[in-house]
Amino acid sequence: MSPRTDPRIDAYIEKSAAFAQPILRRLRALVHRACPEATETMKWSHPHFEQGDAILCSMAAFKEHCAFGFWHQGMEKILAAEGVTGKDARGSMGRITGPKDLPSDATVLRWVREAAKLNASGAPVRPRPKRGPAKEAPVPADFAAALEKSAAAAKTFAGFSPSHRKEYIEWITEAKREETRQTRVATTIGWLGEGKPRNWKYLNC
Repeated sequence: MSPRTDPRIDAYIEKSAAFAQPILRRLRALVHRACPEATETMKWSHPHFEQGDAILCSMAAFKEHCAFGFWHQGMEKILAAEGVTGKDARGSMGRITGPKDLPSDATVLRWVREAAKLNASGAPVRPRPKRGPAKEAPVPADFAAALEKSAAAAKTFAGFSPSHRKEYIEWITEAKREETRQTRVATTIGWLGEGKPRNWKYLNC
């Protein structure tokens, strides 16, 4: 077995439906032919091919179809120019139910080489989503009232990061019984008065 192949991929193919096995083997061979340096791995429970530290492409088998997709965002434009959108299934080539649904070997080889060039170019693989400022979890009225009665607890709570404040708020609001909730509010005020975060017991573990 080649050092660039992964025995888990062999096992994945063997466990796939009979119709899928020749499709997966063909795609696998074409990827290695187009990009000899590509290595195999399993990610998210299906086969992936990596080029260095970057994902090159992936393939998967389902009950009635296979999917094959490129990772680099630049491939979407290249494939769209050739009328390939893959909108009807996960992956770049749409639903692959048999050899007839696969492009020619020459086409697949060309696409894999294009993807490899994009990876090697250093162009961003995928756009990073724009994230707005994190929303603060609303402070429950009963907890807010308890904070007003303890200056020390209120000061500690105000000085905590949003994530630390959220931990306390979620602990309180997740209580299923009113008695449990009141106990948690009281405990929270006590811990905050001592300057403790919600999970202070585990900080020195």
